[in-house]
Amino acid sequence: MADSAQLIAHLLRRAGFGVGPDEQAAFGGLSYAQAVDRLVNYDAIPDAVDTHIGQAGYLGTTSNGPFSPNTVETDAQQRWLFRMVHSQRPLQEKMTLFWHNYFATGFDKIAGVVTATHATRLMAGKASEDPVGQRGQIEMFRANALGSLRDLLIQVTIDPAMLIWLDGDTNTKAQPQENFGRELMELFSRGVGYYTESDVYAAARVFTGVNLQTNGDVRTPTVSFGWIYRANQHDTASKTFSFPIYPDGGKTIPARSASVGTQDAIDLIDALAYHPETARRVARKLYDFFVSETITPAQADIDALANIYLQNGTQIKPVLQAIFMAPQFQDQAMHFTRYAWPVEFVVRALKEVGWTGYSAASALGPLSSMGQQLLEPPNVAGWVLGQSWFSTGAMLTRMNWASNLAANQQFRIAAAAAGAKSSPTALVDFLTSRLTTDLDPAVRADLITYASAGGVWTGSDTQLRAKGAGIVHLILGSAAYQFV
Repeated sequence: MADSAQLIAHLLRRAGFGVGPDEQAAFGGLSYAQAVDRLVNYDAIPDAVDTHIGQAGYLGTTSNGPFSPNTVETDAQQRWLFRMVHSQRPLQEKMTLFWHNYFATGFDKIAGVVTATHATRLMAGKASEDPVGQRGQIEMFRANALGSLRDLLIQVTIDPAMLIWLDGDTNTKAQPQENFGRELMELFSRGVGYYTESDVYAAARVFTGVNLQTNGDVRTPTVSFGWIYRANQHDTASKTFSFPIYPDGGKTIPARSASVGTQDAIDLIDALAYHPETARRVARKLYDFFVSETITPAQADIDALANIYLQNGTQIKPVLQAIFMAPQFQDQAMHFTRYAWPVEFVVRALKEVGWTGYSAASALGPLSSMGQQLLEPPNVAGWVLGQSWFSTGAMLTRMNWASNLAANQQFRIAAAAAGAKSSPTALVDFLTSRLTTDLDPAVRADLITYASAGGVWTGSDTQLRAKGAGIVHLILGSAAYQFV
């Protein structure tokens, strides 16, 4: 069994983005149980991270003109990276990323409908910074990160970005639009194989009249977007499904007047959110994300998590508490058994290596080449995870980015390693402890050989800069560091 420090480091890689100075200050001295409690009960911690953007000592940002994350996509991507590096609520950011992939919504299609400026507002805008209080989808995920899936499904249903992305803005009784209804069942709840084509058509009819509302001229910055229920566009006839909608086993949503037609959507969402297959699917998704995607869980473990989900009204927080406290999560065999997403790799490296003089903008291009652009998942199914992250080109990009970061941070690395300058071995041991990973002893020996090469070791500043940066590059580019 790993000791408490190792367990907390593992927890912070999975439930956050690694162990940086912020985490060392916040979690140092806590027991493992206290660390879990701090992570999941983050509402008690002020969310002031965005106020530090642009301040000395924090990850930099670069923009063409004033930094405007509410209206410029690249600025919005930088703000999210900044939050991942510096947030005192790492689990909130990690779950926001999880939901961004789970409810994958792409910027480009939305920009094609409402312009890039408004697409940024709808994807990532903060209401407090918007002229008319428009809140973006990412902010909605952040606010509901550990809440009820049932409530989140309702929020997703009426989210303006989702209404555009899955064509809910064109769903009328004359031409029911099937995209959202299909994905609600296939990707957002029960999963493939648990619905029929007739269910898709019935679901489309359920959401008829739930459309996008645009208030104002899209050529102005003060236009707002929301949802509207158009009663005259709602199909009021009954809708029958192949699975139960009501606790008594009834499979038919009854005919009801258009004035109360939104109850159709609530009935269907309730049925899906509380369905045992949804519970198991969500449990498995969370297990793969937080425990391991390379080691198959026992069905009993998934069933136990699904029961917690159902017994707690589809709340996510109790499920995560159970996961983090479970022996399976803490088992050392589970450490470093999930492939790091590109954004996880980049943020963890920044936290563990440093960011002095570095701009989040410098990571955006490499992240795209690694296969992940925030706000731009490839399709409604999200990114293809696991080993698929590691094409030859993507891995080369990781290694090149690691080299650039190490070179950029060479002075900071040397300063941090000043107490380990007595020998190449001391330097390697310091840096391998700072960059949390599971290096094979043979790799450690190779790193010592590398540090020793090139002449007599003196521990000079020049040696610390050159060898320190080189060792960091080799560790970040190693196979071991690609796992969290």
